[in-house]
Amino acid sequence: MTSAFEYAPAPESRSVVDIAPSYGLFIDGEFTEAADGQVFKSVSPSTEEVLSEVARAGAADVDRAVKAARRAFEKWSALPGSERAKYLFRIARIIQERSRELAVLETLDNGKPIRETRDADLPLVAAHFFYHAGWADKLDHAGYGANPRPLGVAGQIIPWNFPLLMLAWKIAPALATGNTVVLKPAETTPLSALFFADVCRQAGLPKGVVNILTGYGDAGAALVEHPDVNKIAFTGSTAVGKAIARQVAGTDKRVTLELGGKGANIVFDDAPIDQAVEGVVTGIFFNQGQVCCAGSRLLVQESVQDELLDALKRRLTTLRLGDPLDKNTDIGAINSAEQLSRITALAETGEAEGAERWSAPCELPSAGYWFAPTLFTGVTQAHTIARDEIFGPVLSVLSFRTPDEAVAKANNSQYGLSAGIWTEKGSRILAVANRLRAGVVWANTFNKFDPTSPFGGYKESGHGREGGRHGLEAYLAPSSPKGEH
Repeated sequence: MTSAFEYAPAPESRSVVDIAPSYGLFIDGEFTEAADGQVFKSVSPSTEEVLSEVARAGAADVDRAVKAARRAFEKWSALPGSERAKYLFRIARIIQERSRELAVLETLDNGKPIRETRDADLPLVAAHFFYHAGWADKLDHAGYGANPRPLGVAGQIIPWNFPLLMLAWKIAPALATGNTVVLKPAETTPLSALFFADVCRQAGLPKGVVNILTGYGDAGAALVEHPDVNKIAFTGSTAVGKAIARQVAGTDKRVTLELGGKGANIVFDDAPIDQAVEGVVTGIFFNQGQVCCAGSRLLVQESVQDELLDALKRRLTTLRLGDPLDKNTDIGAINSAEQLSRITALAETGEAEGAERWSAPCELPSAGYWFAPTLFTGVTQAHTIARDEIFGPVLSVLSFRTPDEAVAKANNSQYGLSAGIWTEKGSRILAVANRLRAGVVWANTFNKFDPTSPFGGYKESGHGREGGRHGLEAYLAPSSPKGEH
């Protein structure tokens, strides 16, 4: 039956953002070509259109950027916290003023729906700079001793799923604590970081305090290995995180790693079904499931499994997949052809291993990288799709009978980043949450973030925390002289 309230397209205008044909590296406050002149193209995943040509950093460029950050560190770290705070406040306000422009840019370069970049990403980006600006003159009271010192130069490597938000998670605390930064964004989403470089210039940030190197994994590896980098902050895959841990072993570099996840979303028999369904949808289909803390394993109590799955499938048929710039779109494009290939292969493995696949009926656009919202039933803990991080809009459904079984299945993973609990009993929430080996546990909600709250994982989901008072520790040396490394 056709609804009387069919949506008409409501596209956001591309004209609000002006993308240049080419961009250089941002080193010492200026845009510059790569030392060897190499470039690469940034492609829109929803159309496969080339958005811009971007300089590709090499080891020589990493060295230039680290030297610029080291020169800037002396003066930046010597500023009173109240003065550093002024720069962070300026950056936050400029991000708010340019939020529509930056949201459109992020959607074009990443493929996620404009509703998400506009309503989730950009407000959180500004909030992180506002929050850490407030800490800049209060570090003596952060709990890390009197007069805590910055580490020096922070090398930061961010992923493609939340490009501008992950930038804020890393740069804001680094600057607030008096460190300088060399940041490498993901090669598939370099543009918002380059626009942020312009925000830094607009805010009058001193040259060399923030340097941005676009490039591939070799540039990231050179940044990790550079002897004059004091701190490495990485968000990305567990495999790369392990390689970084091996590289920094035996050095005095500080490191935080926020890696993969295979979050369990646990629905008990007393949970409000409609609310739980919305939480499941948010947990796995937000940003096309390309979220490290996605609720990619649904653990549902046996007595309500059929009711919940029927309601979930009905809800998935109402999701709108298509143009990410359309304000009505729920499911955007997969970020790259490589990621789409990985999702497709793992889904095929799920079928080959005997799980039952169901995909929401929808028409996939002819250009770009797309994958229909999909769930698997008949999944056991032995299935590959229940163990491996898919990083796409694919949900594995398992059942349980008792809270003990739910906890055992939720914890039966090499990851430990996130979990969700759905029940009307507060006592059950507390009892189960305390037994889950996950860095973040949501109760009757999912994917709620706040800069005041620390985020991080256990096991192969990494170590260290970002956000909140706890996230400051990674950028401070309570007992070391300033700049010592």
